[in-house]
Amino acid sequence: MIKKLTSARLDEFVNPDVAILILRIGAAALIMTHGIPKLLRVLEGDFGFGDPIGIGPTASLILVTFAEAICAALVLLGLFTRGALIPLIINMTVVVFIAHGDDPFSDKELGLFFLISFVVLFLTGPGKYSLDKKLFGK
Repeated sequence: MIKKLTSARLDEFVNPDVAILILRIGAAALIMTHGIPKLLRVLEGDFGFGDPIGIGPTASLILVTFAEAICAALVLLGLFTRGALIPLIINMTVVVFIAHGDDPFSDKELGLFFLISFVVLFLTGPGKYSLDKKLFGK
């Protein structure tokens, strides 16, 4: 057991696809807790939102909602995963470096964690336990 715990090889401790599955579902589900309330605001016609990149509050809210609700749902399912991660990576980059750019590090930690998680998932792909694998086989 100690040998497994001290091993640097991922496949000696756990199936790498299980690790990717946990990260993919966990990160997507957690970001959706931010995206679903925004989706409900959009559906109710409440478009009051910040404008961190100068495209207007309505466009900003719609883009953030698309990333945090729709793209996150696709990542959760493992469907079109890498493509769905691109808006999430852009969203978290804007959140961390623009919207909270002047804030203390403690206000950026969650955004950074999401950003890192989404970049890792982009690099690894959705893994064996995904709809991408089932539908497209690669």
